[in-house]
Amino acid sequence: MIKNLNKTIATIGMASLLFACQEKQEVKEPQAIGPTPSKEQLAWHDMEMNAFIHFTTNTFTGKEWGYGDESPEIFNPTDLDVDQWMETLQKAGFKGVILTAKHHDGFALFPSDYTEHDIANSPYKDGKGDLVKEVAESARAHGLKFGIYLSPWDRNREDYGEASYVEYYRNQLKEVFTNYGDIFEMWFDGANGGDGYYGGANEERRIDKQNYYDWPTTLAMVEEMQPAVLFFSDAGPDLRWVGNEDGVGGTTNWNTIT
Repeated sequence: MIKNLNKTIATIGMASLLFACQEKQEVKEPQAIGPTPSKEQLAWHDMEMNAFIHFTTNTFTGKEWGYGDESPEIFNPTDLDVDQWMETLQKAGFKGVILTAKHHDGFALFPSDYTEHDIANSPYKDGKGDLVKEVAESARAHGLKFGIYLSPWDRNREDYGEASYVEYYRNQLKEVFTNYGDIFEMWFDGANGGDGYYGGANEERRIDKQNYYDWPTTLAMVEEMQPAVLFFSDAGPDLRWVGNEDGVGGTTNWNTIT
């Protein structure tokens, strides 16, 4: 028993000596195994809570998704206070806010040079309003980062499904990313194509989701304007929610999509 105890003490002593000898040596960090986040992704993760604001024609029709035939005149908030929104979010601990600048109905919350289906043709502030500008400026004034959601699907546009619409979508992205300061996140989802107003056609249109928008070209264009932006979508390339829309992660959450 005493012999074994002495051997154990000697082993511990040798291990301590070895540790002491190696303590001042520079040890290289091990190579990462599998996917690793970028600095920008880690910074986004550390934000913990970002708010999503969806306030558009649907607010006045009670629909989740507008059909695209809504008149701009329906958008007429009379007691809107975006500072109250931002103050509430800031006090609740949110670090960023993402505004739906255009949802599937195609109504733009900013005055766009490329469509009549926008806030400039609404009664809001006698057609002089710009809700994207209001929210962006108020968010920053309250210490919140600002992001946008500009829906790729547009149930109002007559040319949706044609090449000219992709050009239109990119033109609106240029408007947003050059007129409203730093944008930390561009959000878009997988709802693309289906029934819609489409300028009065009232029909269903399907697109090739893999190729229609030519996403590599579109995202490269946005990144050139704002290199720090992060892209959130079904396929990334930067961000995606945990598991599903309910916030439930899969058992292999690092690789749920092939």
